[in-house]
This record gives sequence, C-alpha cells and structure tokens, in this order.
Amino acid sequence: MSNAQGWQAALHDLNRRRHHAHAMGGTERLATHRSTGKLDARSRIEYLLDPGTFQEFGTLVGGEIAADGLVAGSGRVDGTPVMIGAEDFTTLAGTIGSGGNAKRYRLAELALRNKIPLVMLLEGAGFRADVGEHHGRSPADLIAQARCSGQVPTVAAVLGPSAGHGALVAPVCDFTIMSSQGAIFTAGPPVVKEATGEDISKEDLGGPDVALRSGVIHNVADTDAGVLDDIRRYLAYFPASAWSYPPTRHDDDTASLRATPELLDIVPRDNRRIYDMRTVLDVVFDDKSWLEIQPRFGPAIICALAHLGGYPVAVVANQPTKLAGSIDADAADKAAHFISVADSFHLPIVFLTDNPGMLAGSRSERDGVLRSGARMFVAQTTATTLKLHLTLRKAFGFGSMVMAMLGFDNQVATFAYPGATMGAMSAAALSRASHADEDITQTLEGMELEASFRSASRLGFDELISPEETRNALLLALQRGVYSRQQAAKPVSRNAITP
Repeated sequence: MSNAQGWQAALHDLNRRRHHAHAMGGTERLATHRSTGKLDARSRIEYLLDPGTFQEFGTLVGGEIAADGLVAGSGRVDGTPVMIGAEDFTTLAGTIGSGGNAKRYRLAELALRNKIPLVMLLEGAGFRADVGEHHGRSPADLIAQARCSGQVPTVAAVLGPSAGHGALVAPVCDFTIMSSQGAIFTAGPPVVKEATGEDISKEDLGGPDVALRSGVIHNVADTDAGVLDDIRRYLAYFPASAWSYPPTRHDDDTASLRATPELLDIVPRDNRRIYDMRTVLDVVFDDKSWLEIQPRFGPAIICALAHLGGYPVAVVANQPTKLAGSIDADAADKAAHFISVADSFHLPIVFLTDNPGMLAGSRSERDGVLRSGARMFVAQTTATTLKLHLTLRKAFGFGSMVMAMLGFDNQVATFAYPGATMGAMSAAALSRASHADEDITQTLEGMELEASFRSASRLGFDELISPEETRNALLLALQRGVYSRQQAAKPVSRNAITP
C-alpha cells in the first residue's frame, strides 16, 4: 500500500465530517430559513468577506451538531483581515453549547492576538438547555470580547431573533446593526410569558423599533445584504486595531481645497431659524455618502463617519431641526460613546456646534441630562485624538463645553462664524429671567452679536471664518494636525469603551 492510499480512509472520514458540518441544519431547515428572505450563516459570511478568503476553524466542534451551531473563522473585508462568527439558526436555533462557547472565546482571543476587527453575526436562542452537560469553568466569551474593547473594532449584526447570552454580544460591541427581521432581548416571548404572564410578540419585545429607541441597536437595514453592506462601509473608516491609524484614501480629487459658498444659503444668520445640519455635512465633506450612526436615537446630535480630504473623520454635530439643537440625555449618551470609539481608533473628531445648551425642563432632568452631559464632556475633553471645532451660530452654557468649544481644550483648531454667540444663556433667555426692560434687552442682544469678535480678540477661537471658508479651514487644520502621527499608533490609555 502506498503512502497516499494509507491516507484515504482518514481523509474520507474528514471530508464526511466536514460535509455534515457544512450542511448545517439540513436541506429542509435551510429551505425554510431562506424562504423568509434571510441568508443562512455560511452565506452571510461568504457575502461579507472578500471572495475566497474565509478560513474556518472549529468545523468539527459539536460532532453530530453541525459546527455546534456557530460557524467561525477568519477572512478579509476590503483586504483587511477580520475574525468572524455567525450563529446558525438552522442548527438547534443557533443555541450555544460548550464547544460553541469555546469557539466564541477563541474568536475574540484571536482578534486581540492578531490585532484585527471582530465581527459577530447573531441569530440564536442563547445557551442550550442540555441536560447532563456541565460547563463548569468554561471559557467566558464575553470576558474575551470585553478585552477587545478599545483595542480592535468590534461589530455585531442581529439578523433574526437573538436572546439570552448571545444577545449580550451586541451591546458590548462598538457598532450594532439589525435587519428588519431582527429582534434582541434578554429572554424571548415564551420565557417572558412564563415569568411574568405577559403575552408579547418578539417584534414588540425587541424588534427594530424597540431596539433603536432604547439605543441597544445603532442602525437598521431592510435585508441581510443591506446589513452586511453597512458593516463593510463602517469598517472602511477604521484601522485594523488601535495600534494603527485609519486608512487614508487619495485616489481622486477629494484632498483638494474648495470654497463652500453654498453654506451662505444653508445656514441662516438668525439664530431662531432652523436648518438641517445634514446639508452642511453634504457640502463640507468629500461626498454625500457619509455614514450616520444611530440616526433614530438622540437625533438632536448627528454622529457620523465621513471623509475630509481623504482622511476618515468622526463628526459630532448639533441638529437644529430637533429640539432646536438642544442636547438631551439620549443625544449626549450617544455622542459620548461615539467619541470614545473614535478616540480609541485615532479618528479625528470634527465638532459642528449650533445649540442653545442642554435641554431644559422637568422631563429632561428626570432623564438625567446632567449625568449624560457630564459623560459626554468627559469623553470629549479626555479624547487624545485630533479635535477640530467650528461654532456655526451659537452654543450656550454646558452645551458649549461638551462640543469642545472652549479654547485651549487640546483642539487642533477652533473656528467660528462671525456673529456666533455664546455665554451662560441667550440674550432672550437672560432678558426673560431678569425681567429686563426694552433698552436693556436691546443692549444684551447687541452684546450677544459682538460676542464672537470679543472672544476672537482674546483668542477664544483660533480664527473667525466665513461660511465660504469652512471646508478649507477644517481641511488645512486637519492636514497640519496629522503630522503629529510621527510615531506608530498605540492604544488609548483606558480600560474599555463604555457601552
């Protein structure tokens, strides 16, 4: 018998076992799954990764339970290596067994070891109810995932019902996205019915409307393919890890300087008139394909990923169409997390400021607006990445501090339009609070209009600029700031990004 013949039996057995794992839950269950318009676990991985780059590990884990309900391995997204795991709902509802738990730990361990992003595609029912199986001191995947926080980008997609332990993966990640068929909850409807008597559907318990409103999920897309496309878009703004800088694109004319006269028509000089800050982003940044994070949570602040002169940047901008730009608790919480993520991976942060302060009122106070505002302030003032600030019209009280408006707060540059107003409160509010007569009110309003020039005379801003100069001022400052990257990047000194 030749050496090659001696291998035949072992290789035949290996191929048989691999075929069983690749078959997942079987033809019938796969057909049922796909009939709902979803991709199966392996198809999701194939769609997201660059063709031919998936290298699986743990294929034989679980024995007769195909891959133990979790397809795991590595691949590349636009050339960048990633670790990826996909729960297989066709195999015992994607539940977590001891082998699958070990694979989940290994995914996070290798992501941190190799300094590459971690992507988890979720659709599972949590830990498996397996009588006689004792996990004991088994690897705790969430511990390994928490160690990745702030070190490598972490992304979770909820592509179906996700419950129990598996659902906890999402809020620990930097970015979470859900399909229209997704749902996420601590326990599913049957457990809720048993525990509380409440009869509720999975959509009403943790579907997109609920998960977006609570902030557990950041973004939503209609289909599996849409979710995976957005993951690819998101990762394109980030380096592979905190040990490297974000990728720069200079393959077109995006680095060119250009005036922005459109802003003269978009931004009203009257502080009481509203405008859509999104139109400002469309004009200032390289193209209109910037990616907004959590658009349906805390909409009074826009958090977005964009390119400026080819450099990936994070944008934190007040939105005058929502609460007149006042910062409420949800907006501050959203921004605080977003700033921490951007800072961890060295994305410059551009603050576009136009707000009348923190949102006042009894409801806002009950929501803890001061605590959330403090969280946002700490995130921005401790950020070590490049910070650029522009006041378009106004920023009052604590609303100026959380938006990096105050001078000498370690910004690369601070700009304002002439006539930008600032202070403890607006002239109108101060007049009402002090019961001022008409003459005093006019004096206060005149002083308010002069505030930007008084501030500039004491270097409160580096420079007052015309709206037409907005892109050029920000781009030149950014190009100067990136020269600080004269050494290899290293992680920001913090324990983790707070969910």
